[in-house]
Amino acid sequence: MTTATTGRRIAGFFHRHPRGRLLLLLSPALLWLGIVYLGSILGLLRYSFWSLEEFTGLLSREFTLTTYAALWEPANRDIILRTVGIAALVTLLAAVIAFPYAYYTARFTSPRMKTFLFLAALMPLWSSYLVRALAWRQILAEEGVLLWVLRRVGLEGAVRLILDAPVVGGPTLITSRISLIVVYTYLWLPFMVLPLITALERVPGSFLEASSDLGARPRMTFRRIVLPLAKPGLVAGSIFTFSLTLGDFILPTMFGGSEFILGQQVYVQQGVVGNDPLAAAFTFVAMAIMVVYLLLAKRAGAFEAL
Repeated sequence: MTTATTGRRIAGFFHRHPRGRLLLLLSPALLWLGIVYLGSILGLLRYSFWSLEEFTGLLSREFTLTTYAALWEPANRDIILRTVGIAALVTLLAAVIAFPYAYYTARFTSPRMKTFLFLAALMPLWSSYLVRALAWRQILAEEGVLLWVLRRVGLEGAVRLILDAPVVGGPTLITSRISLIVVYTYLWLPFMVLPLITALERVPGSFLEASSDLGARPRMTFRRIVLPLAKPGLVAGSIFTFSLTLGDFILPTMFGGSEFILGQQVYVQQGVVGNDPLAAAFTFVAMAIMVVYLLLAKRAGAFEAL
């Protein structure tokens, strides 16, 4: 049998079986996903059911739930609750800030201005994550831009309050939980703006005109029509802001003082302490939280706006 004949038979087989052709095209990606990604997750899951021996510090490969029980200790439980609270607050603040910007961009601007505002929202993503974070350190430092502006406008009392009074989550502004939330909100804001613009552009103008013709006030139109139709975009944006905050470990080392959050705890347990089972258990806590969040987002129709 010649090579040409074999090639024609193979081509004929795939022509008669389109699903086989599709499977062949997807097989590299499926192998990568199945072996590399899912395999590493299963290996991490196996680690979470091991433990470190109390006296020797050696890894015990016997199945145990003691590592997961350790997550309920007050210090570890506080880390999980603190992280979820910060992620939820960052998501809420990003939504409140992004919605007016996205609504104006989608409904009231010319095509040229819409392009400009869209690029303005996207432009922060063109620079490095670390560069933007370091810029905020310069803004929030004791000799930074924020306190310099307050001094220049005569608000010396506010400067003394910031420098002398304890701030929530830290002794100074730059080491406080407030600074961590502010910087997180700034960093993830584009991920909230872009899905919102997409969702608001899909709101039919005829719906708004009909609501006005029927005598509804702008506030009622917004509450009954705009907000429900924009909800998929809000939830889609919240997936990004919530998950990125939940898993980040770099920013808490630059802001936020001594209060650990979940991603930072995973890094410390794995890289510093050497407690890989506990790091794996913390990782699966974050994954479980995101699985629940994604299921709720799917029910809200968020994936339609992605």
